[in-house]
Amino acid sequence: MSAVTDAVRADAPGNRLVRSVRDSLVVARRNLIRMTRIPEMVLFGIIQPVMFVVLFTYVFGGSIKVGSTTDSGVYKDFLMAGIFAQTVTFATAGSAAGIADDMQKGLVDRFRSLPMARGAVLTGRTVADLAQTAVTLLVLAIVALLVGWRTGTAEPTDPGRILAGFGLLLLLGYAFTWIGALIGLSVRTPEAATSGGIIWLFPVTFVSNAFVDSTQMTPWLRHIADWNPFSASVQACRELFGNPGVSTSDAWPMQHPVWATLLYSILIIAVFRTLAVRKYRGAAG
Repeated sequence: MSAVTDAVRADAPGNRLVRSVRDSLVVARRNLIRMTRIPEMVLFGIIQPVMFVVLFTYVFGGSIKVGSTTDSGVYKDFLMAGIFAQTVTFATAGSAAGIADDMQKGLVDRFRSLPMARGAVLTGRTVADLAQTAVTLLVLAIVALLVGWRTGTAEPTDPGRILAGFGLLLLLGYAFTWIGALIGLSVRTPEAATSGGIIWLFPVTFVSNAFVDSTQMTPWLRHIADWNPFSASVQACRELFGNPGVSTSDAWPMQHPVWATLLYSILIIAVFRTLAVRKYRGAAG
């Protein structure tokens, strides 16, 4: 009787939630330790966005019009929100490749033999990727300051709003890692996961307001850019950072970018986490 009671208690909703959180943290710790033992994973993840900052700042600065000016300093402040957002979304490829690698090595079968929550494997992986993204974002912000980026250049801001901007970026990055998780579970090799995790990001990030003012686009392309979830995040960060790039679009995401970013991110997490966990259970079944 006591054994039956203990089993019922263990399956109680509250206990299942606690066990899922605990198991997710264990898996996250495992992935973070793995990252520290392979530092080139973090290093290469930092080098790419730094190159984007330098290239776009010094190659395109002064050539692209923001509003009514082509001033390189204005473009620099306009650009950084887009680079930050691109950096967190490109972490999708790393998530996809890491999960595909674990699948290929048979890690799924090993986790199956353990009494742990099924969704914890993917949640732990995405949390670890979020921690790596936060480190990359911190380094990138320092580099941006070194090349001349400043907050509050277009309108006053404060530390709380700046932190909120980075918080939205990390939320967007976490949402996109679930897309990467689904891709990693859907392909056979890490190489295919890397390609599949990044190729679709180019139209998402470039058909947006990240690198050019969307008012300079043709009407049909501007409409797509204005409703792009990536554009909403970029616009929200510009507003919170006090950087130039005020939108004249009537599209709801551009008029309410902070709320749009929250809604888009939550929706992406809800949809792709459900699909990824279902895919994982099917692979482990």
